[in-house]
Amino acid sequence: MSDPSFSTSDAAVTRGTRLSLVAALLALALVAVAASMPWWAERSQLRLATEFLYVLTLAQLWNLLAGYGGMLSVGQQAFVGIGAYSLVVLGLHGGLNAFAVVPLAGVVGAVAAAATAPLVFRLSGAQFAVGTWVVAEVFRIVVANLPFVSGGSGVSVARTVAGMEIESRDAMTLWVALALGAGTLMGVYALLRSRWGMALVAVRDSERASQSLGIDGRRVKWFVYVASAAGCAMAGALIFVTKLRVSPDAAFSVDWSTTMFFVVVIGGIGTLEGPLIGAVLYFLLREWLSDLGSIYLIALGTLTMAVMLFAPGGLWGLVTRRVPVQLFPVQRRVRDR
Repeated sequence: MSDPSFSTSDAAVTRGTRLSLVAALLALALVAVAASMPWWAERSQLRLATEFLYVLTLAQLWNLLAGYGGMLSVGQQAFVGIGAYSLVVLGLHGGLNAFAVVPLAGVVGAVAAAATAPLVFRLSGAQFAVGTWVVAEVFRIVVANLPFVSGGSGVSVARTVAGMEIESRDAMTLWVALALGAGTLMGVYALLRSRWGMALVAVRDSERASQSLGIDGRRVKWFVYVASAAGCAMAGALIFVTKLRVSPDAAFSVDWSTTMFFVVVIGGIGTLEGPLIGAVLYFLLREWLSDLGSIYLIALGTLTMAVMLFAPGGLWGLVTRRVPVQLFPVQRRVRDR
């Protein structure tokens, strides 16, 4: 029997809030400011903004994989390296402009992820983490022994941006990084608001229970794994456009995965806001402590351990524990009209 005191006409299902609207407007303003930087910022500031954006891209993709998909990978450097060597093969040997290679690197990364997925998806938990790292090492060793890409000695890719003035190259690099950073954030947000996002979270929480609801957990995880790899490969190509030299040890360095891990864990895993906060803090700490040598690394490690022990939800988790806010709400909620 229905409750006469309650009527569906008195309530509405919504996701957004006034705060999320303000956050969206602020994000658009920040994107506009970043896009205008080539006309007023110094070159060092352009490079810093570019680096921030590609680190944010990598962090959001790792957060999608591990935080929302429950796939704890420590081998995402495999796809960063694949993106870097797509720049060598398609740019240096294929004659394409470096910036035209970036989206193509995403295709190459997706193909590589699809090829390795049957192997790594046989594993779970800690075995999955180790398996992804092994895959990355196999890629590094194979590339290091290929004379076609100059093997382990590395190779300059400056020729892929030949003919571009330094100012034009820096501006284009920033704009591509901005497209990747903003596009990844919006893409992950859109995915989480979709039925695929709901299925992904259900699989993460309990794959067996999700199967009872008719969700193909393997298919959902495969899609996220491949999409994350494609994004990492595009970021990898862009990263080495800024460096203009590619070597196996740099391209397939585990430092890329540890940076993703640090940014996401410090900010708040399983949230869209967490990687943003973590990336800002990462760069602030780097600017303040980088002159201290090994103390800088000790400080980063100590902070990571402290957050994992005392604030498993990250810094954003500490905020939401006291004030229940979401800048990028993905859950539906019922409110009075």
